[in-house]
Amino acid sequence: MTRSLQGRVVLVTRPRAQGGELTRLLRERGATAVAAPTIELHPAEDDEELARSVVGLAEGRFSWLVVTSRAGVEALARAGMGRVAANVAAVGEGTARALRDRGVEPALVPSTYTTEALAEAMPEGSGEVLLARADIAPDGLEEALAAKGWTPVRVDAYRTALVRELPEEARRLLDGGGVDAVTFTSASTVEGFAALTRPARWPRVVCIGPVTAERARRARIPVDGVAEPHTIEGLVAALERVLGPSPKE
Repeated sequence: MTRSLQGRVVLVTRPRAQGGELTRLLRERGATAVAAPTIELHPAEDDEELARSVVGLAEGRFSWLVVTSRAGVEALARAGMGRVAANVAAVGEGTARALRDRGVEPALVPSTYTTEALAEAMPEGSGEVLLARADIAPDGLEEALAAKGWTPVRVDAYRTALVRELPEEARRLLDGGGVDAVTFTSASTVEGFAALTRPARWPRVVCIGPVTAERARRARIPVDGVAEPHTIEGLVAALERVLGPSPKE
């Protein structure tokens, strides 16, 4: 493994429970990965609705299940997801892997890991489509599926909340100019960061995809790189491109 990020300090703004893979890849390349979660994930307020949806999946009520994040898969699993008598669509290989780990093979994973690409890739048809999403996820996917003849049934799989403050180490490094890069893996991590701090000097900023990057630009956060593909591995590769050769490699 090349030490391509040796000596670099990188903030990981994902929720603590989801930052493990990115942290591992950064450390393998010699970086100091600093936990700076800007959001927290919580169970949905109406967990009974999610449980009823899981029963419907097993009974064949839905023609498709659409999952747009690994957190959505984990929420379905906690609600008792077992047999899935429906086609399954997943946004991104991380989401697809989480499904496969639970014995569910996705029928559709769009080559571009965005909800827009998933909506375009979905066939036309009729029947109910279960969308297991975050409570703050935008509504565009529902409209796109309805335009293809489907009846979208959205259920909040989990809630997203902004944290109240950054960890002390992350705040100290940011204030002292000791951070080389900040990583954002969702629009909500951008929103959380923007609500907490506005560095006097911005580190390099790398986003996992175009939706996240657009949200950062709207918040007047300079974006230096966007992952391609839109995966954790792609995010690390984008960091390598943006930061260039490590002076300590």
